[in-house]
Amino acid sequence: MVSFSTLIAFALVSLGLVCSPGPNMIYLISRSITQGRMAGIISLLGVVLGFVIYMVATMLGLTALFIAVPFIYEVVKWAGAAYLLWLAWNAIKPGASPILEPRSLAIESPKKLFFMGLMTNLLNPKIAILYVSLLPQFQDPSRGSLLLQGMTLGLTQIAVSFTVNLLIVLAASRVASWFGKRPAWLKVQRYLMASVLTGLAARMAFDRR
Repeated sequence: MVSFSTLIAFALVSLGLVCSPGPNMIYLISRSITQGRMAGIISLLGVVLGFVIYMVATMLGLTALFIAVPFIYEVVKWAGAAYLLWLAWNAIKPGASPILEPRSLAIESPKKLFFMGLMTNLLNPKIAILYVSLLPQFQDPSRGSLLLQGMTLGLTQIAVSFTVNLLIVLAASRVASWFGKRPAWLKVQRYLMASVLTGLAARMAFDRR
């Protein structure tokens, strides 16, 4: 079972990642401003389902594949480390624009809102790579089933993401305005997140299977 301290550390990393503006956040803010809070909540449920799908696929499919073909594990490990470094660089590179600019979206039905939220998440490949890159950093074979640990960590990430994004949906216009008026805060947040991602990348690159 995942230790409480590990769970808190993972939750804090998940919080930092979900607070970094990305496709999901931009879409939810844009949808909530254009069509209202309920539309944003329905879209968020679709996003959450996308997280669940990625979590299950990562735990079951990739775990079995890594055991059967160790070489693939090594490839994914180094690719994951490189991806974390790429995320860190994109957070602080010159010209990076983290300020949110909500887009005008067409009015859609609840069914389509859910589907669009789901696809916004599923078509974002960084979510899958993020699961592969981050979850192993917080798993410990000596503490029992890696599958159970992965599920616990995945559900923690989903809970953190859902909570933060729900708050964003409920205060969409204020969030967009707040981010836009405080570039200094965003700069600090970007550098802090870049440091965390770099540390995780180094740990992943030099960790043994």
